[in-house]
Amino acid sequence: MSADLMDQQTGAGAEPAAEEIKAIRERIDEIDQALIDLWLERSRLSQHVGRTRMASGGTRLVLSREREIVERFREALGPDGTQVALLLLRAGRGPL
Repeated sequence: MSADLMDQQTGAGAEPAAEEIKAIRERIDEIDQALIDLWLERSRLSQHVGRTRMASGGTRLVLSREREIVERFREALGPDGTQVALLLLRAGRGPL
């Protein structure tokens, strides 16, 4: 198949496939935006919990809670889930 016949944006070789890919990508973009919005909301909530806990004389971190979160993500997503959980936790608590 020549490069001029291939859809440049999707890499598809036929128009029906290109249209399908575009529609799927639109949904992927919607999901990505939802993930970003949820990430930001989770981070704000987590930071609020930390500030509230510390203002009441509590600890900055609750390691048992962090372990629960890491385990939940690992069980659901496998090894990559561990990395996702660690990134979420870091976003919510800030640098140590």
